[in-house]
Amino acid sequence: MEIVELQLKAAQIRKDLLTIIHRAKTGHTGGSLSNTDILTALYYRVMNIDPDHPQDENRDRFVLSKGHSVESLWSILADRGFFAKEELLTYSQFGTRLIGHPNNKVPGIEMNTGALGHGLAVSVGMALAAKRFGKKYRTYCLMGDGEQAEGSVWEGAMAGAHYKLDNLIGIIDRNRLQISGPTDEVMGLEPLEEKWASFGWHVVSIDGNDMQELVQTFEAVPQVADKPTLVMANTVKGKGVSFAENVAHWHHHVPNDAEWEKALSELDSSIEKLKREGQVC
Repeated sequence: MEIVELQLKAAQIRKDLLTIIHRAKTGHTGGSLSNTDILTALYYRVMNIDPDHPQDENRDRFVLSKGHSVESLWSILADRGFFAKEELLTYSQFGTRLIGHPNNKVPGIEMNTGALGHGLAVSVGMALAAKRFGKKYRTYCLMGDGEQAEGSVWEGAMAGAHYKLDNLIGIIDRNRLQISGPTDEVMGLEPLEEKWASFGWHVVSIDGNDMQELVQTFEAVPQVADKPTLVMANTVKGKGVSFAENVAHWHHHVPNDAEWEKALSELDSSIEKLKREGQVC
């Protein structure tokens, strides 16, 4: 997909994730909205994946370490054809596969996540396996910024650098808000980029809601041989919905009927503007 097509797709995914959260009356809205552009760039442009062969040994791996922000991922996997879009209607219902965190009974999910701090360590193992067995696939791991308070993140960071895993890409959804408030008030993180660099990672800081920057960054990896890459994706919590942006309350706030309708109306306006500016039919 070209950049404007990716932007249009991200807006539609935001509509889809808001709809399943509104219907289920549960979910993590703010973080799913902030990470949508990152996932859209990966799943529609960057990663080597095939919905018809989800277990292809040469596929790129993706791990959503911040597993609570799964609604954007479910919406994208359905749209890409990993499972029928109708199944989205079962999100968080009794007996569904589409629970509130990634579930590896669903095609396209590499591992169950939810307990924060585990995704990077497992991603290190996946990337190391590729090196040991001569495979070309890459492993992408999306973490939250609040998650950086977990000690296991830094054990994984140390191991990734030690094994020179330049096929490993860590991404931090740096929206600066977590469930109980601003991340730097809950647990100070700065200087976060310098910390990752000191652990031996090549660090790139970008606007994580700018599709052009996301694509250019991911397509340029690895920029440094024998070093894993950390993409500091500076995002806006609640991105795309004006009244949810940068509001900590929207971490797990479920939109009521009026909020849902207003959010969809805003996103529809964004889609129409993108179509006009990009001359897309």
